[in-house]
Amino acid sequence: MLATPSLQPLPSLTSTSLEAMALEVAGECQTYNGRITSFVILSCAVAATGGLLYGYDVGISGGVTSMDPFLEKFFPDVYADVKDSRTSNYCMFDSQLLTAFTSSLYVAGLFASLCASKVTQAFGRRASMLLGGAAFIVGAALGSLAVNVFMLILGRVLLGVGVGFTNQAYFTGSSAPLYLSEMAPPEHRGAINNGFDFFVGLGILSANLINYGTQKIHSDLGWRISIGLAIIPATIFAFGTLFLPETPSSMIQRTNSLQKATEMLRKIRGTDDVHAELDDIIAAGNVS
Repeated sequence: MLATPSLQPLPSLTSTSLEAMALEVAGECQTYNGRITSFVILSCAVAATGGLLYGYDVGISGGVTSMDPFLEKFFPDVYADVKDSRTSNYCMFDSQLLTAFTSSLYVAGLFASLCASKVTQAFGRRASMLLGGAAFIVGAALGSLAVNVFMLILGRVLLGVGVGFTNQAYFTGSSAPLYLSEMAPPEHRGAINNGFDFFVGLGILSANLINYGTQKIHSDLGWRISIGLAIIPATIFAFGTLFLPETPSSMIQRTNSLQKATEMLRKIRGTDDVHAELDDIIAAGNVS
């Protein structure tokens, strides 16, 4: 009968760290049994949508704030200066309000990520992603329906909250997506993580292409379409997250439930022989 892994602290963190570094220098990599299952494919698909959404919200503002109907409605002083100037470079004009609209996403994302860390720690990665997806949907809807600057900036702030919560669930202190790293088989983590970054870039490209088309619409409909289209990937992201499982690492960190973590790891890997990987997950949790 297989022995149940223990959650007892490692006797020597220093020796464990030295052993890990020695393996890395030697070019050795621990391999486990398992395969790419439907859980991994689903997590990759949802993560791709999240990356696309993240890139889209980052890239959409530049084109929208250069559209005449948008400036005329919300920033008439900037619009008048642009029309009176010999150059169309609106960035040369000093508008704190326009700056607030653009930067509010990043400021909100910064503070939201601090709050999201507590949510992730207490309720898991999936809960943070659900909250982030909901914030994306509401923010995109509010921005596309805005009738004044307050609604516009509030929608942008909610998009920033969505960025903060999804990044907290997807990212560690480095650039590697946390949820994907915990879900993907070790030998495929690099490819899957790079895939997420690829979809961030694809989202930025999509935003610029959409802005290129909507700027030809000489009415409020143009910028409303650009902002509102974010609802589509946001809905897919939030809906897809409902079907995502919690990661074994999160289960162990939050509940210390080895039985549930083992069952989930077996489903994710498609094999019953997961004790080697489970031991390493526990060891990594003790080191952290």
